[in-house]
Amino acid sequence: MRISRVAGQAAIVALLVAPLLHGQVEPPRPTEQIPLSAGSETPEDVLDGWHRTIPTKVQNQKSAPAPRHDIGGTWDPGPTNGIQGSGAPNRPDDGNPAHEPPFTPLGLELMQRTKPTGGFRSVLPGETNDPMDQGDPQGMPREDLYELRVTQIVQMPEKVLVLYTFGRVWRVIWTDGRDFPTNMEPRWFGWSIGKWVDDTTLLVETRGVDERTWVDRAGRPHSADMRVLEWFHRVDRDHLELSVEVDDAKMYMKPWVASYKMPFNLRPPDYDVREMIYAPSDENEYHRLLADPVSKPNSH
Repeated sequence: MRISRVAGQAAIVALLVAPLLHGQVEPPRPTEQIPLSAGSETPEDVLDGWHRTIPTKVQNQKSAPAPRHDIGGTWDPGPTNGIQGSGAPNRPDDGNPAHEPPFTPLGLELMQRTKPTGGFRSVLPGETNDPMDQGDPQGMPREDLYELRVTQIVQMPEKVLVLYTFGRVWRVIWTDGRDFPTNMEPRWFGWSIGKWVDDTTLLVETRGVDERTWVDRAGRPHSADMRVLEWFHRVDRDHLELSVEVDDAKMYMKPWVASYKMPFNLRPPDYDVREMIYAPSDENEYHRLLADPVSKPNSH
């Protein structure tokens, strides 16, 4: 079975029309935490990309301790945890003012210009100005905050590679002690440096993200000065947690936690990851069959 953006966005259409690098090991505790426990499993066994059954871990079975300075493996957040269709999980765009990030006047102005297809401000697909729907990469931290599927992490002596399912993209986190370049050219996924803050937690700072990207699916903006902090914390051998914080003084009055301890489960080394790729031909078919008829019902 082919998994494409057409299938994912078809579900969105159905919903629409249906009525620290500063010595801090743990991220600040947000007002509302993710209502999931670390290491939560899906009720049924998992199928990998080759349609092989991967049994879930026996409930309450104790995992071995986490290896030191090692977050490598194939990590699965489950079928729904990482979708985050209404924006960052700890700051969903759900109409609740308490969930809104602490915008500056400029941040609020730029946010109001965005037209997302998810969340409280969602528009019909044919009306969106989401840069990703034009084929632009998600960038950071949105790669962590939308369609975060099975994630493969490969460790090398001088760097960590993070391989994402959605879009089939990858990024490099340098762990060789380097500092950020003096003059950073904008990059879709920025420039990332990581260091171990304890035996099981890799703290990653990313800068220089192209400001054309959105922070999350809800259309939160960022400037070229944004800093993204990620905590990759290996709870034990079989479980990983990811926390994400956004720090951008031009857009937000203070740093805010976008995701707190998103849980992942370790999959076997021979687990095959499926494809989720943006393809213009699929996008055109999606618009022809779904987005255009829904957004412009009188145009056909």
